[in-house]
Amino acid sequence: MPAAYACTREAMNGVAGAGAGLGMAILATCVTVPASIAVAQRADFLDRPREYHGHGFATPLLGGAAVLFAVLLSAAALGAISGRWAVALGCAVALCALGTRDDRVAVAPKWRLLAEAGVGAALFAVGLRFRIGAGDGLDLLATIVWVVVVVNAFNLMDNLDGACATVALTCGVGLGTLAALQHDWDATVIAFALTGATAAFLRWNLASPSRQFLGDGGSMPIGMLIAVLGLAVTGHRGASGPLGACMYAGLPLLDTALVSVSRYRQGVPLVTGGRDHLSHRLLGALGGPKRVALTLCLVQAGLSAVAVICDRVGAGAVIVSSAIVLLGGLAAIAMLDTTRWRRPLIATAVTVPPPATRVGTAVTVPGPPVLRALQVAAVAAHAEADQG
Repeated sequence: MPAAYACTREAMNGVAGAGAGLGMAILATCVTVPASIAVAQRADFLDRPREYHGHGFATPLLGGAAVLFAVLLSAAALGAISGRWAVALGCAVALCALGTRDDRVAVAPKWRLLAEAGVGAALFAVGLRFRIGAGDGLDLLATIVWVVVVVNAFNLMDNLDGACATVALTCGVGLGTLAALQHDWDATVIAFALTGATAAFLRWNLASPSRQFLGDGGSMPIGMLIAVLGLAVTGHRGASGPLGACMYAGLPLLDTALVSVSRYRQGVPLVTGGRDHLSHRLLGALGGPKRVALTLCLVQAGLSAVAVICDRVGAGAVIVSSAIVLLGGLAAIAMLDTTRWRRPLIATAVTVPPPATRVGTAVTVPGPPVLRALQVAAVAAHAEADQG
């Protein structure tokens, strides 16, 4: 009886944490977003139409700051900012500040990459890390690569109204559900606070026309929070941990892979801004951002559900399901990169710039292959200033 009572109580605490985080973040966002729109308009902090941007008039930025502030407020009110999560949320604030500056004045991709890698190292230091079992060096590398890739994948996903926020809220539900099942109060609160904040933000972001964008100041910390939540709920699962974590960020990773493969096949530099992402290809078939957002939500929800179920079954189920998801992703890339689905870039190449500019003609990145690959990913995300 005592054991059963304890389990019931822990389950109720998980549900309470999820509900409280979700509700408080929704209410907070309904206050912070209108305030941030007013500030952005007063400060002329606007995303103006140019090149491959799809919007027709100047749109306020600072949506990311509004979303993150709502998450922080909810986490603080519910006692979820302590220990390692204080470090994690501090890193989210730092990336929000860096991204917001980049929305205003171009920040060289190498500095963004260094900041993201530093965040990965900081998370590793406080125990939010992968534990693959092959030594701390490999664990540190895997943690840093995970953070950098997911941050830039969400940055790239911010390319159409509602795309990034919709995927983030769906990822948050999956990660928060697993955190609740693991009786991790802090992770549950933060995951559902992120879900609530991004869901509420859609009221403005998916309006027709959109009334506010996340900007890099939103997509970067959102990607980082998804990455750190993935570490919190799968990092202790050994070698299967990174495989399970990837399913919780499946669509942003698929989008990055799709664009990389498509541009390679066409002989177009990866570091090119354009409207050839997963969301743009779906837009051509579905006809509207809201339909695209709903489709993205359903697919990511399916991936997250599979990840949660397989985590409860065991490592073998995670490995098998990951292999199946990988094969499905490869099939999706093959289908979406046909002439029926392919979209024009409508852009010019953007490459590793000197500190004052984003435009260049070539990418030359010194250093080890892993670091070169990560910097190219950061440059590609930097080039994608679509601000959806």
